[in-house]
Amino acid sequence: MTQRKLFLAAYDIASPKRLRRALHVLRDYATGGQKSVFECYLTGSEREGLLERVEEIIEPNEDRFFLLRLDPRSKVKTLGLGEPPKDGRFFFLG
Repeated sequence: MTQRKLFLAAYDIASPKRLRRALHVLRDYATGGQKSVFECYLTGSEREGLLERVEEIIEPNEDRFFLLRLDPRSKVKTLGLGEPPKDGRFFFLG
Protein backbone atom coordinates (compact mmCIF):
# COMPACT_ATOMS: atom_id res chain seq x y z
CA MET A 1 0.00 0.00 0.00
CA THR A 2 1.31 3.45 -0.93
CA GLN A 3 2.25 5.69 1.98
CA ARG A 4 0.43 9.01 2.13
CA LYS A 5 1.94 12.10 3.70
CA LEU A 6 0.16 15.09 5.19
CA PHE A 7 0.57 18.43 3.43
CA LEU A 8 -0.95 21.87 3.88
CA ALA A 9 -1.80 23.56 0.61
CA ALA A 10 -2.43 27.30 0.60
CA TYR A 11 -2.94 29.86 -2.11
CA ASP A 12 -3.42 33.58 -2.66
CA ILE A 13 -4.78 34.17 -6.14
CA ALA A 14 -5.60 37.61 -7.55
CA SER A 15 -8.08 36.75 -10.31
CA PRO A 16 -11.57 35.49 -9.32
CA LYS A 17 -11.61 33.16 -12.35
CA ARG A 18 -8.24 31.57 -11.47
CA LEU A 19 -9.31 31.44 -7.81
CA ARG A 20 -12.39 29.33 -8.69
CA ARG A 21 -10.31 27.01 -10.87
CA ALA A 22 -7.71 26.53 -8.13
CA LEU A 23 -10.45 25.83 -5.56
CA HIS A 24 -11.85 23.05 -7.75
CA VAL A 25 -8.39 21.50 -8.15
CA LEU A 26 -7.69 21.59 -4.40
CA ARG A 27 -11.05 20.02 -3.59
CA ASP A 28 -10.01 17.03 -5.72
CA TYR A 29 -7.09 16.37 -3.34
CA ALA A 30 -8.11 17.79 0.05
CA THR A 31 -9.59 15.99 3.04
CA GLY A 32 -10.51 19.24 4.70
CA GLY A 33 -9.90 22.94 4.54
CA GLN A 34 -11.22 26.40 4.95
CA LYS A 35 -11.12 29.34 2.56
CA SER A 36 -7.64 29.10 0.96
CA VAL A 37 -5.87 26.51 3.17
CA PHE A 38 -6.40 22.76 2.77
CA GLU A 39 -5.19 19.52 4.38
CA CYS A 40 -4.08 16.99 1.78
CA TYR A 41 -2.91 13.41 2.37
CA LEU A 42 -0.93 12.73 -0.79
CA THR A 43 1.16 10.02 -2.38
CA GLY A 44 4.19 11.11 -4.41
CA SER A 45 2.33 10.88 -7.71
CA GLU A 46 -0.70 12.77 -6.35
CA ARG A 47 1.62 15.51 -5.10
CA GLU A 48 3.16 15.84 -8.56
CA GLY A 49 -0.29 15.84 -10.19
CA LEU A 50 -1.53 18.58 -7.84
CA LEU A 51 1.52 20.75 -8.53
CA GLU A 52 1.16 20.29 -12.30
CA ARG A 53 -2.53 21.20 -12.26
CA VAL A 54 -1.99 24.28 -10.10
CA GLU A 55 0.95 25.39 -12.25
CA GLU A 56 -1.39 25.45 -15.27
CA ILE A 57 -3.76 27.82 -13.44
CA ILE A 58 -1.71 30.37 -11.55
CA GLU A 59 -0.04 33.48 -12.89
CA PRO A 60 3.43 33.44 -11.23
CA ASN A 61 3.76 37.25 -11.18
CA GLU A 62 0.39 37.74 -9.44
CA ASP A 63 -0.46 34.56 -7.49
CA ARG A 64 1.10 32.41 -4.78
CA PHE A 65 0.74 28.70 -4.05
CA PHE A 66 2.39 26.82 -1.18
CA LEU A 67 2.49 23.08 -0.55
CA LEU A 68 4.06 22.34 2.83
CA ARG A 69 4.76 18.85 4.13
CA LEU A 70 3.98 18.54 7.82
CA ASP A 71 6.38 16.67 10.07
CA PRO A 72 4.84 13.25 10.81
CA ARG A 73 6.47 13.23 14.27
CA SER A 74 4.44 16.26 15.33
CA LYS A 75 1.08 15.81 17.00
CA VAL A 76 -1.85 17.41 15.24
CA LYS A 77 -3.92 19.63 17.52
CA THR A 78 -7.34 20.81 16.48
CA LEU A 79 -8.75 23.97 18.01
CA GLY A 80 -12.29 25.25 17.66
CA LEU A 81 -14.84 23.27 15.67
CA GLY A 82 -12.40 21.30 13.51
CA GLU A 83 -12.61 17.51 13.31
CA PRO A 84 -9.84 15.06 12.47
CA PRO A 85 -10.29 13.08 9.22
CA LYS A 86 -12.53 10.03 9.56
CA ASP A 87 -11.30 8.08 6.57
CA GLY A 88 -9.58 5.31 8.54
CA ARG A 89 -7.48 2.91 6.51
CA PHE A 90 -9.05 3.89 3.19
CA PHE A 91 -8.78 7.05 1.16
CA PHE A 92 -11.02 8.02 -1.74
CA LEU A 93 -10.31 10.62 -4.41
CA GLY A 94 -13.48 11.41 -6.30
